[in-house]
Amino acid sequence: MSFTVLIPARLASSRLPNKPLADIAGVPMIVRVAQRVHRGLTIDEQSVVVATDSPLIVRACQDHGVRALLTREDHPSGSDRLAEASSQLALGAEDIVVNVQGDEPLIDPALVQHVADLLSNTPAASMSTAAHPLDDLAEFQNPNVVKVVLDAQNMAAYFSRSPIPYPRQTPQRMPQPAPLRHIGIYAYRVGFLQKFPKLTQAPTELSESLEQLRALWHGHRIAVHVTLEAPGPGVDTPEDLDRVRQLLTRR
Repeated sequence: MSFTVLIPARLASSRLPNKPLADIAGVPMIVRVAQRVHRGLTIDEQSVVVATDSPLIVRACQDHGVRALLTREDHPSGSDRLAEASSQLALGAEDIVVNVQGDEPLIDPALVQHVADLLSNTPAASMSTAAHPLDDLAEFQNPNVVKVVLDAQNMAAYFSRSPIPYPRQTPQRMPQPAPLRHIGIYAYRVGFLQKFPKLTQAPTELSESLEQLRALWHGHRIAVHVTLEAPGPGVDTPEDLDRVRQLLTRR
């Protein structure tokens, strides 16, 4: 199955200035993400594309042989940027796009493949994503850790920053079976991706600050791939960047 990987990259970052261009072992982070995805997948090099608001990022990608598109600066979210990129690429409505975050230099390419395959094999879904079991009570209770509960078909029933499902009988213990932590990777059918930014924001989305709740509120289904492996750390802060540099140096 063919699909396109789109990697949104915005130059501005409040916690880590010029984050996509941060050096990791001699290579800009955004380039390292694109190269890692391409090397781990059996897709054409031109099917891994960075979508950015910055000519500096475009130039850095081109210098390393990574395909990049310049998009508008005023997009409010990554999905808006990817919708424009899919139009620039003239992708068809039934084509599949996988959104890989540009600050995930340790992304597992196998996870990208699983999420794309899941959407391809689930006609009832407009999107797919991933999750893994949680085994730490502090993470379960942490509002920065997004949780997801599934229905009988492994479709997302709800995403929340609250601990769900709530263990009413034993609130200080982990529920069984283990709750699921959402992993921020998405696959879309292009037709839906281009409609999504135009949908009215959901009250739940505004309350939780979780964009995927908009899809559920409008009746779209999200298939969820459950993996036993937690993803590698992403990069949001200078401390995160140091940790990833150390991990890659050891490898």
